Amino acid sequence: MFNFNFMDPDFFSRRCVWVNGPVIVGAGPSGLAVGACLKEKGIPFVILEKADCIASLWQKRTYDRLKLHLPKQFCQLPNFPFPDHYPEYPSKKQFIDYLESYANHFDIKPQFNECVQSAKYDEACKLWRVKTVAGNGAEVEYICQWIVVATGENAERVVPEIDGLKEFCGEVLHASDYKSGEKYKGKKVLVVGCGNSGMEVSLDLCNFDAHPAMVVRSSVHVLPREICGRSTYELAMFMLKWLPLWLVDKILLILTWFILGSIEKYGLKRPSVGPLQLKNQRGKTPVLDIGALEKIRAGEIDIVPGIKRFTCGMVELVDGQMLEVDAVVLATGYCSNVPYWLQVRKMFQTNVTFN
Repeated sequence: MFNFNFMDPDFFSRRCVWVNGPVIVGAGPSGLAVGACLKEKGIPFVILEKADCIASLWQKRTYDRLKLHLPKQFCQLPNFPFPDHYPEYPSKKQFIDYLESYANHFDIKPQFNECVQSAKYDEACKLWRVKTVAGNGAEVEYICQWIVVATGENAERVVPEIDGLKEFCGEVLHASDYKSGEKYKGKKVLVVGCGNSGMEVSLDLCNFDAHPAMVVRSSVHVLPREICGRSTYELAMFMLKWLPLWLVDKILLILTWFILGSIEKYGLKRPSVGPLQLKNQRGKTPVLDIGALEKIRAGEIDIVPGIKRFTCGMVELVDGQMLEVDAVVLATGYCSNVPYWLQVRKMFQTNVTFN
């Protein structure tokens, strides 16, 4: 017997839907994969997606030149391999096409334009109550026994507070809005951030004859995408089967030094913690170099320290330098939005295993 609180003023103000299975929040690769596995087991489910398409991060918030950083065999979803003719590192369009084919193959039809406002476990009735708002303002409450969080680590852009940035006269955009360096030809562009996005945006700007300067405030691991013809990620995963993580880190850094040489003389300082350990401890992903380091060595990408403040058309750096810039790209990363809507006090489990 369901013991709902009928005194709740919201109870009769929204449509309630009973889901005879899990509610999956997010229609990205993880949400689609969970849905496909559930479908093969004959388990009903509902996928809620706040955007109007699957994999909205890939479709709407990525730059044109983006390719998978890992070989395709590490990125394919369950029970549906990439087409044989795809290259080892598929392009953005190829990956989106693959995800569309995946959804069609398993007949996965998410509920689009439904943004989850809150998800709370009702101890009284032992059920989840997932409240959503649609694009037209309609409110729905889904009642289910299980919830799968598949919104990923990159749901919301991070925009830092920088003194004077609002007064800057040039264009300011987050990397999620950057598409191509074509319109920046001949312009001086400040790229804030030195992660994979910052490196790739800087490289793309170079390829379109812009003049990028990349802000590097903290240490960063830069690894080659491949070592001895094999993916660095693949090599690391293979070694972890036999060796402790700290030793794998040391081997990777020694091999990286032989391939890339010293990077500190270019203004890129390596962390004291190894790349895999850093990822485990702080979630900071190492940069896989696909050409930006060569441009840095050639002086086509300038490395500059942290920002002190912006003025109308200038930026003052922490070392006192004054740079004239035409545009600013904030490659300052993303964060999860789960803490804002998942109303639970205990840690939640995001991994799902199907036996």
